Amino acid sequence: MSPIISITGLAKTYATGFQALKSVDLEIEKGEIFALLGPNGAGKTTLISIVCGIVMPSEGTVTVGGHDIQSDFRAAREMIGLVPQELFTDHFESVWASVSYSRGLFGKKRDDAFVEKTLKDLSLWDKRDSKILTLSGGMKRRVLIAKALAHEPRVLFLDEPTAGVDVELRRDMWALVRKLRETGVTIILTTHYIEEAEEMADRIGVISKGEIIVVEKKADLMTKLGRKELRLALQEPLSEIPTSLAGHQLELGAEGSELVYTYDAQRDRTGITGLLTDLAAAGVHFRDLQTKQSSLEEIFVDLVKDKR
Repeated sequence: MSPIISITGLAKTYATGFQALKSVDLEIEKGEIFALLGPNGAGKTTLISIVCGIVMPSEGTVTVGGHDIQSDFRAAREMIGLVPQELFTDHFESVWASVSYSRGLFGKKRDDAFVEKTLKDLSLWDKRDSKILTLSGGMKRRVLIAKALAHEPRVLFLDEPTAGVDVELRRDMWALVRKLRETGVTIILTTHYIEEAEEMADRIGVISKGEIIVVEKKADLMTKLGRKELRLALQEPLSEIPTSLAGHQLELGAEGSELVYTYDAQRDRTGITGLLTDLAAAGVHFRDLQTKQSSLEEIFVDLVKDKR
């Protein structure tokens, strides 16, 4: 199956000389949820803006559904819905008029039933006659999502969609994302809420300083790069780690009442057996133990730190 988005050698240098993107290669598969993670200024929004036709690339090619974003702009853009970070809306229009107008911009025939369903899915139906000017920030965010979906796109970009919004909207939006994916819509999101990417995404890409530094299936990324910790609750607290245990990667935690051992779960030998033997020989006894997998956030921080 050919990718729905194909990016090759994409670069962007602004007039100031700032290079926002450096030869980015990336493919997005049809129907997946792809999370793009990176610190502020990494190039996330520039990448999205180029694919959506808002910013012109300096080099490289991008196709959406086989349509080149420059030579076949209209066909490519019709496939895309974009929910930007900024709350730019038609303030003096009603919710219904604004969403209906967005549908017409792409040459779609009037379909009141579809607009109604979209507004109901986003809990906007009761606000359909309200002027956007009067809505709360969370409701305005819902309107942006409705406008992005109005022309029934096959690709949906969500650029920091839940930044600064309430828990209810976040929950509603992710429920809608799951429904959209079930219908074959491809979703690309950037987020600072890494736990959302960990919960929602099929694949994860990490961008730093304009370069894609890793693209992996979420499970594979956590398996390959994630560390595991063995936490040992001690029977008696320690003031320091005995010198006989210096060969193990140990740290004291919980004010000396816990030993933390970090290891690579992918290696043939984790070193746990030797550690337990050495603990017994040193007279260090524990009453409980548990393991913990590194979170996606910890992996992300390590990847970006290594790139600096």
